[in-house]
Amino acid sequence: MHPAAIASVGLALAGLAACGAADEAGAPDENFAPDYRGAEVRMLDAELIQVLVAMKGARGIADVEDHARCVAAGQAQARGQGFLRHLRTNVARRAGLWQGDAIYTMSAALPRGLRTIDAAVTVRDCRKQGIPTI
Repeated sequence: MHPAAIASVGLALAGLAACGAADEAGAPDENFAPDYRGAEVRMLDAELIQVLVAMKGARGIADVEDHARCVAAGQAQARGQGFLRHLRTNVARRAGLWQGDAIYTMSAALPRGLRTIDAAVTVRDCRKQGIPTI
């Protein structure tokens, strides 16, 4: 095969891979109509919070996790904390109602670890997406 043809095939494959990534990243779903059924935040200690959320119309676990993260970020900001570290989230679905139970640590400074969340950035993004933050 001619080198120019090989380069062209490589570019086409790269373009297809980019399209797949864009689709996986989630183009806006026009049919997505979440029904947020409330949230409860429990202080487990001065820096540890539990977030309980419920919603209908979730597309899957990620939507419930997003809801919990948005509430946690709003709670962190309300308490003057700039950052969160996600510890765990449990998700269950019963009779069409999705429920999430998540635990986060809050701190003024960026915590150690890989699963850190900037509360201000997250709250801004959640508001743009219409996800409740408190």
